[in-house]
Amino acid sequence: MIKTFRGLLADEGQERIRLSTIKGKVGYKIVKFELMDNAPGAASRESIVKIYKTVQTTSTQDVNFTDSNLLAAGYLESHSSPAYLDSQQIIFDREIFNQDIYITHIDVDANNPVNYYIELEVIPLDDAGAEYTTLKDMRQ
Repeated sequence: MIKTFRGLLADEGQERIRLSTIKGKVGYKIVKFELMDNAPGAASRESIVKIYKTVQTTSTQDVNFTDSNLLAAGYLESHSSPAYLDSQQIIFDREIFNQDIYITHIDVDANNPVNYYIELEVIPLDDAGAEYTTLKDMRQ
């Protein structure tokens, strides 16, 4: 089964996607992560969107793949002039998690919001898998 989430993130915004359950017997894995300009062609932007396993105190432009709480990062560059091509880069981990996730956004070029779309594969966990995944998420 696939669960989808979508939304519009303000510049320097953060949203919580509620996934945790009482027993933690449901795991999730990112299978798709996409970004889309909220007003194509209207303004230039350089948006950086990241998905974390823990709440973040600020939204930053730094992407550090050694951060064990970082699940995904996306970069969207678009221009108001049709003379320049838009570009997008998306990288995500195939890690299984069973707690809430947090998505952050910053536009380093202006202060535009950005649309996001996430697909998560739902993975049933047995007791041992639920305990391991929950403890792993809590330790990080």
